Amino acid sequence: MSDIDVAREALSQISPSALEYDEWLAVGMALKDAGASFDEWDAWSQRDTTRYRAKEMASKWASFRRSGTATVGIGTIVKLCRDQGGRVTTREHDDGHELDWDAVIGPREVTQVVRQEWLQDSPLPPEPNGAWDGRADFVNYIKAVFDSEDRVGIVAESFEVDGKIMPKRGVWDRTAGELIEASNSSPDLSFVIGDWDKDAGAWVRFNPLDGQGCSDQNVTAFRFALVESDDISVERQYAIYKELELPVAALVHSGSKSLHAIVRIDAADFKEYQKRVDFLYDVCKKNGLAIDRKNRNPSRLSRLPGVTRKGKKQWLVATNIGLPSWAEWADWISAQNDDLPEVENLEDYFYNPPPLSDSLIGGVLRQGHKMLLSGPSKAGKSFLLMQLAVAIAEGETWLSWQCSKGKVLYVNLEVDRSSCYHRLIKVYDSLGLSPDNIKNIDLWQLRGKAMPMTELAPRLIRRALKRKYSAIIIDPIYKVITGDENAADQMAKFCNQFDRVCCELGAAVIYCHHHSKGDQGQKRAGDRASGSGVFARDPDALVDLIELEITDAIRSQYVNRAECSAIGKMLDREAPKWREDVPQDDQVVASHLADWCIKNDLGDELRSVRPEAHDAAEQATGWRIEAVLREYEPFKPVRIWFQHPTHRIDADGLLTDALAQGEEPKRKKTRDQAIAELQAEKIEDYESAYDELKSLAGDEPVTVSDMAERLGVVDKTVRRIIKDYAKQSSLRFKNGNVYRSKKESNDD
Repeated sequence: MSDIDVAREALSQISPSALEYDEWLAVGMALKDAGASFDEWDAWSQRDTTRYRAKEMASKWASFRRSGTATVGIGTIVKLCRDQGGRVTTREHDDGHELDWDAVIGPREVTQVVRQEWLQDSPLPPEPNGAWDGRADFVNYIKAVFDSEDRVGIVAESFEVDGKIMPKRGVWDRTAGELIEASNSSPDLSFVIGDWDKDAGAWVRFNPLDGQGCSDQNVTAFRFALVESDDISVERQYAIYKELELPVAALVHSGSKSLHAIVRIDAADFKEYQKRVDFLYDVCKKNGLAIDRKNRNPSRLSRLPGVTRKGKKQWLVATNIGLPSWAEWADWISAQNDDLPEVENLEDYFYNPPPLSDSLIGGVLRQGHKMLLSGPSKAGKSFLLMQLAVAIAEGETWLSWQCSKGKVLYVNLEVDRSSCYHRLIKVYDSLGLSPDNIKNIDLWQLRGKAMPMTELAPRLIRRALKRKYSAIIIDPIYKVITGDENAADQMAKFCNQFDRVCCELGAAVIYCHHHSKGDQGQKRAGDRASGSGVFARDPDALVDLIELEITDAIRSQYVNRAECSAIGKMLDREAPKWREDVPQDDQVVASHLADWCIKNDLGDELRSVRPEAHDAAEQATGWRIEAVLREYEPFKPVRIWFQHPTHRIDADGLLTDALAQGEEPKRKKTRDQAIAELQAEKIEDYESAYDELKSLAGDEPVTVSDMAERLGVVDKTVRRIIKDYAKQSSLRFKNGNVYRSKKESNDD
């Protein structure tokens, strides 16, 4: 669809009478820039019968300059259309077109309730006929809108200006109660409000006045606002009013092309009135009602029911329709488009539950879930995440967990762009993997361009929407944290952005965060991440790294094995049959292998690999991985080595007994300690059982038989345990009953 076609489709759904002057001009500019003709703009503008000035149109059009790069363009017309509840098909929303990188996506407008393409016109209640003098409509209107002590402003007189009938200021000296009483005792309404111009009708100010004037300053209570639209049929207006559940106190047929809805606002003051009316008009505009914003002031005149106008009745269509109050209506409007799922019943899914999301990292993380990798500085977290990205892209193992193959977006917020690429290449080389699926890894380089996650999330979603990523890795999150990381409420809002990304894209979100300061050995894995506990509770998988202290003995063994591995690989190239000549015991001792190499004239080759392996192993650090998992059974701690640039499983078990800083070694319990713990558990069971029974028994005694039944034992066992643990417990028994006592007594 071309721009001009889009403009024409949108223009047909825009009411010019609902636009501000500058919006009307913007439509003209956008139409001209899109290549439309003057006649199209002029014909559309004529729909605003109140403000249309034929003499001004040509000069305005001539002042617009078509540039092809106008700041006011086709998007302006589309937006105005949607603001009035219209729907437009654009290339941006064509299902067969990939969104542009700068296209805007997000939830639909929260105030759009009425779908114009589904709305059916609603017939009005029957119009009064026969002998109608209007007094009943007048009285019912006054009762619905005013309290008996309110002073009511009524205008029955009018004057003519340039062929247009205008109301005078009217009168405002009588209360609603006085008007009702006068109407009930008068033969017709003219005795109450005076003779009105039968071509003009009469008007009423729908908010009470102070009796001193009829301006906004004279309004004593900001109860109501006027909603009026004459651009569509009254049947369609009525249908929209009902669909919107507007809290209408009185609905009046104007005797012409509109229904006047007197809508409850219930504002405390003029400032609140302005805000509420602006919101009300925005809702109406976005749901197909073209509202004249000149009607917004609280002293505005509306059509008075009970009189005639050019032979047509100004009659009361209904009172008290829609929701009963502004507060309930505002809540209802908000709830219509909250985008929350419907409530479901377990019975519908008990025997056929929805399938679980596929596994992404076997035994750790599912597709579309969240994972936090936490650890201290220099743990190589970025390298570990890059290693994970490679494992997912290639469908390989990450440490000890098999990954499903898929596309990955790596969001780099910290490392220089060039360094980021070099690091990934090093990871591939270190792992010995062939880059068969490097097309599965995309990178978004944002170093120096970080922004709060609330701003980053929609931009990320826009770029990733059609790329079908299995995982999005964000490294690190301290660059995008919004708010105080120690404030639970602020961090909950921050973490909600990850949920948003997961839900919109169906991808797993994996991110890393640093530890708090101090020793972490005494803390559980879920308590080590810096800041609020939300970080531990929010993700579906928390994978934590804690550094282990490496003793000289462990280091010596690790260096030896690293050297043996490097020498062995060299010998595989230079002397493929070396294992047949070197005893097995010597194959695991680096110095023995070195001696064999020198004896077999491989000294130069040895010197090319051994020092490098030695130095790298000396710099390696040991780590323990623990996890808190929501979807899977917890796994036993996994111990790994970080030897730049990759992390590897401690296959030889060298780190089995290594401890973190501040961590106490686990000691085997002595026999006495084990017995004491069993005794304490037994006592706790018996005392808890007694307390529960006593709370139920009230004044009645708890018997030995009651205790035996509760504990699942026989009476004899209850007596024996209480007697054996008399020094540790306050429980006693006597005459078949159990009781608490701080003093020992003779038991039966």
